[in-house]
Amino acid sequence: MGPLRLTLCTGILAALAVTPAAYAADGRGVSVSPSTPTPGADVALRVTGCSGKTATATSTAFVADAQLTADKGALAGDTRIDSTTKPGPYDVKIRCADFEIRVSINVVKKGAAPSAPPSKAPSAPASPVAPVHAGGGGSAPLAEAEAQQKGPGTAHAVTGLVLAGVAATAVALLSARRRRGAD
Repeated sequence: MGPLRLTLCTGILAALAVTPAAYAADGRGVSVSPSTPTPGADVALRVTGCSGKTATATSTAFVADAQLTADKGALAGDTRIDSTTKPGPYDVKIRCADFEIRVSINVVKKGAAPSAPPSKAPSAPASPVAPVHAGGGGSAPLAEAEAQQKGPGTAHAVTGLVLAGVAATAVALLSARRRRGAD
């Protein structure tokens, strides 16, 4: 396999590895946050590709079915994992207008950290967390704003991978051109 094809294949595989949603062959995608919930945890579901304005997500791991409604070009809703749910994989069925999507979630043992916080988690007011630096009286609003900032997301990671792939392709093409010029 030539360097160009190897670079392109590696870039595509890396982009697919960091994609958080499970996509069906027909382009319908489902994301669950956190992707590895613990018993009693709240989970947020987001579905793309449904033609209807509502959907229902059901699972034996859920306390109640999740009612998904329109939200920024997708259907979104939340539910809770039953506190008596045993760790392991559980099927989730999402019934859209005219089809059904099946995905799996993996419930982990209590005490294990979930992979990501639910997207609709209420924000707590700023309060000191040990260790507290002296003289922070008026800086609580700044600490709250700093705590709510997020790091780079999936879009940033994919953009970085695409740029790395383009750079690698350019290097491969230039080295191939130099080899041809030297011969």
